[in-house]
Amino acid sequence: MEGKKEILVEEEDLASFLGNIDAKVLATPRLISLLEEAARTATEESIPEGSMTVGTLVKVRHLSATPPGLKVRAEASLKEIDGRRLVFDVTAYDDFEKIAEGEHERFIVSTEQFLKRVRKKIATMTVHRTKGSENRGSS
Repeated sequence: MEGKKEILVEEEDLASFLGNIDAKVLATPRLISLLEEAARTATEESIPEGSMTVGTLVKVRHLSATPPGLKVRAEASLKEIDGRRLVFDVTAYDDFEKIAEGEHERFIVSTEQFLKRVRKKIATMTVHRTKGSENRGSS
């Protein structure tokens, strides 16, 4: 399984956009997101219906800075399957050189069960917020 994802680096992809004012280069969090997207793309055709993959581990070296206006291509190649666990080698290149390399782990999960857990957290969060506002109003 292999996946690819490509972007043109724009203002919202930059480290300066995330608060590192002087760093007008591709932000590491955006690069990692791109690598994860490439890995997820690799799984789209192969996982069982009613399932999805979720990222659980990222180990990446960001090797070189990429300024805005350059294309970045992320690639993911499946190297290991262990039950529901998928491990990918990931790399990224800009128009000039390799800019990242590493490993990314994803797990195959039931979409229904995953969303059920998320909804439960949202419901619990709503209850906690409601109780918190009631306590503030009673002082």
